[in-house]
Amino acid sequence: MDKILEGLISSGHTVPVKKAIVKKVVEAAEKDVAAEECRALFTVTTRLILLGEDAFQKQVGFQVLEAYARYHRSEFEDFFSKDFVLSLLQGGYEQLDRKDPALVDYIHCGLRLLISCPAVLELFSVIQVEVLRLVCERPNPALCARLSTMLSDFVQCVPRDKSGVLFCQQLVRTISYFHCMARQEQELGEYVGQVTKVSTLLQNIWKAEPATLLPSLQEVFAIISSTDPSFDPSIALASLVQHIPVQMITVLIKSLTTDQNVKDANMTKALCRMIDWLSWPLAHHVDTWVIALLKGLAAVQKFTILIDVTLLKIELVFNRLWYPIVRQGALAVLSHMLLSFQHSPEAFHLVIPHVVHLVQSLQADCLPTSKAFLVQFTELIHCMMYQYSGFPDLYDHILEAIKDLPKPGEEKIKLVLNQSAWTSQSNSFTSGPLRQACKSETGKTGLVNLGNTCYMNSILQTLFMATDFRRHVLSLHLNGSNTLMKKLQLLFAFLAHTQRAAYAPRNFLEASRPPWFNVGSQQDCSEYLRFLLDRLHEEEKTIQVLESTKPSVAPAALVDSISKDPKGQTSPEEGATSSLSPAESKADDDRRTLIERTFGGKLVTGIRCTHCNGISEKEEPFTDLSLAFYPSAASQDATKCEGPSVEPKVVCQGSVNGGSEIPVPGSATDQASHVHPAPETSRPPLSVPDLVNYFLAPEILDQDNAYFCEKCSCLQRAEKTMKVVSAPEYLILTLLRFSYDAKCHVRRKILENVTIPPQLCLPVHHPAAPSPASSCTSSPLQVDSPESSENLAKKLKPSQKDEDEDESEAGRGDLSVQVHYVLSSVVMHSGISSESGHYYSCGHNITATDGDPTRRLKEDVRNGQGECAALPGSTGQGSTPPARGLETSDWLLFNDSRVTFTSFQSVQNITSRFPKDTAYVLMYRKQELAGQNVNKGLVANGLRQSAEPPLQKELLDAIIKDNKLYLQEQELNARTQALQAPSSSCSFRPNGSDDNNPPGSCGPSGGGGGGGGGFNTISRLVF
Repeated sequence: MDKILEGLISSGHTVPVKKAIVKKVVEAAEKDVAAEECRALFTVTTRLILLGEDAFQKQVGFQVLEAYARYHRSEFEDFFSKDFVLSLLQGGYEQLDRKDPALVDYIHCGLRLLISCPAVLELFSVIQVEVLRLVCERPNPALCARLSTMLSDFVQCVPRDKSGVLFCQQLVRTISYFHCMARQEQELGEYVGQVTKVSTLLQNIWKAEPATLLPSLQEVFAIISSTDPSFDPSIALASLVQHIPVQMITVLIKSLTTDQNVKDANMTKALCRMIDWLSWPLAHHVDTWVIALLKGLAAVQKFTILIDVTLLKIELVFNRLWYPIVRQGALAVLSHMLLSFQHSPEAFHLVIPHVVHLVQSLQADCLPTSKAFLVQFTELIHCMMYQYSGFPDLYDHILEAIKDLPKPGEEKIKLVLNQSAWTSQSNSFTSGPLRQACKSETGKTGLVNLGNTCYMNSILQTLFMATDFRRHVLSLHLNGSNTLMKKLQLLFAFLAHTQRAAYAPRNFLEASRPPWFNVGSQQDCSEYLRFLLDRLHEEEKTIQVLESTKPSVAPAALVDSISKDPKGQTSPEEGATSSLSPAESKADDDRRTLIERTFGGKLVTGIRCTHCNGISEKEEPFTDLSLAFYPSAASQDATKCEGPSVEPKVVCQGSVNGGSEIPVPGSATDQASHVHPAPETSRPPLSVPDLVNYFLAPEILDQDNAYFCEKCSCLQRAEKTMKVVSAPEYLILTLLRFSYDAKCHVRRKILENVTIPPQLCLPVHHPAAPSPASSCTSSPLQVDSPESSENLAKKLKPSQKDEDEDESEAGRGDLSVQVHYVLSSVVMHSGISSESGHYYSCGHNITATDGDPTRRLKEDVRNGQGECAALPGSTGQGSTPPARGLETSDWLLFNDSRVTFTSFQSVQNITSRFPKDTAYVLMYRKQELAGQNVNKGLVANGLRQSAEPPLQKELLDAIIKDNKLYLQEQELNARTQALQAPSSSCSFRPNGSDDNNPPGSCGPSGGGGGGGGGFNTISRLVF
């Protein structure tokens, strides 16, 4: 029969004739055949299968072999012996190499025919050894795929135990050599199919033997982290990712990122190669693993790796967006890489040239999947352009391309950016000292206490939360200057864009500290605020004079001479000019400084002689109103006969009325006896409108304080009035809580609770025909009147009859309007003395009027939610509910380095909960109402800007440089602490704490000891 088969195959008969004869040969297998004849047939069919010249010969060989092996099982068992299989695997078959895939197919066929025979067990043991040896020789994808198919059908052939672990590791390494040489689509499909078969085999082994999984993954990492330049592993390894249980991500990433034996170079290579896996068409979860590793590295502060890999691979990831089969995973990785790379626009600018082409291609597709993807992609682009504004030349063509697509809201963008930054990544992979102090959930930046500098920090945060002022400062063109305004601009830029949790304003402190402020001592925040605003005002005035004198030249050297600071952060550029004009230049006829336009108002002080009714008036500018408290009955009597009880202050130093310029040595030792508690009376609690009304109420000058009337040429009883004739855009109110007791020679703090309304109405008078001689043209910002140099508690209210008469006489010809204000910020003082304690501030962003302010304010006043000064019946009783727009999430508490969410209710009720924590400085922002345009409004002043201005290049470069430095510092600290952690027994400070308690104040003793309100209980202020 074997001779017939050989002759038939080599004959020249047609294929149908050959098939008919083969059929007869196959049917003869059912008959009795001698053992020698069977063996001869098995030999012939084996040769046809392995060495057949065409597919027909191979097919005939398989048909005949299967037929005779089925009916003559014992003869085939003798032929297909252990020795024969071993010879095939080790030596091949005649001229056929032992690594030829045909041998594996032949053995696979033989195993199927012998599956029910006991002898097959011996074959299994032989094959287990040989397949391990074969895999170690790095077979090609075709052979490995055939081998995987055989092992998947006959799992008994898979090596076990330790050999099984080694087999999986070697099979993983073999996959890393599967480089694709295909150029045609069909060849590429075959290659992908072969890799899929091998990865499926590994998946089955991992499921059957879980102990082999972790060693296999370790081998994967060892391969992709190799720095050998001669070895480039195949991206076919990506086919394994989809078979790794997703629930193992946390454990594996923690193991990788915290392993001290893994060098940075190896981790960088591994991450780069994992990103390359995004190109593998059939892999699932590659993006999940890549993002998990990126987050893990950020959590352990390996920022150098993240920066290098992002810049190296960001364009490759973007290019994957062109291929629909891998587009979604590539977008997930691209989004994370761009949104987390917030210290510099470098990564985003690398992909900008490709954005428009991709958008146009997706729009041309008109496919539902492309449209949905385009929406996600444009949201990412909007977030990045918001984060790095100021590049119109780069963004204009992008905005034109995506103008018809939906744009995310500003709040959503801020939330996404805040959650995506490297410094906000969860660092649950680390413990102990490796945990970093990252930004709070508010996304705002704190200010480091540099040693009793809470007075400065609270004021700077208050100014920063004055939205219009902040935006205007950031839009000034100050390149090359070394002025105080430049330093404030740089400080605001850092507060807005730094990745640090808290910024240390050392340079600004040195430039802005008043000369009489002792370094390291507690100071008065209101005094500092006045000095700061005065410095900024005078600085701009000086520049205006220089520019008007030499209009064609305004060199940086002239500006530097105004405010010389050797530690300035900016270097003057050659030929650079300095100007305090914003991007939106103010009107040519408005020569007021930024401080005047923002915080400046005007006050008219009038004195009327009650004998001759002669009136003397003087107009003066102001930047804040100092509000005195009602005197008690006893103090009223004493005031009448004793006059003022405080010595005059030097106005040029910007001191707070009744405050403290220089601490009194040793005064902190007897603070407890200096407390001036709120008197226990039945009258309702005071409110801010009450104090404003009291400030503006007429005062009788009589007896020892009588007025010398020039018309009468003698001392006469007179009435003194104060009227606001020009309302500031931001109204600053200082509550005069610190007074000097001349009898006891101590400084007291008034701890009386004052209700803070969310809205305030300030009466502004417009004289019909002011006398030219009555106005004062002096330019100082402080109110230069007797009231500014003595405690206003001496002021007495006249009778209601006198008030009515005065209003009817002096009020003729005056037009009074109510200017509406909304609360922006509050600076709190915690303590019982001006020489000690702690300052912190609460504030919220106020942009353009929300909705219809007229309707809102009317409703609030009608519902008792708003209060207006100088309105009948405005007593300020009880606590004021927050108005709309003052929701909990809008308010922030700035406590040096700490920034937390709070609520307006908490701000209002702070003193009732902590008696030593009292409102000290309040800032209100003017609300322009429909049909009302007081003082030409903020729009006329050029102050109100609809959005944050783009950062100028000099500011952006400084922030990028510092952000990189910060990431390097964090990484260095993490490495140092990781090395010291095993042997170190010292504890670390939690995230909420400041660096160190500054010596002498702002520490546990700053608030005067126990009882609430001191800095030792300040953590309770996190509402």
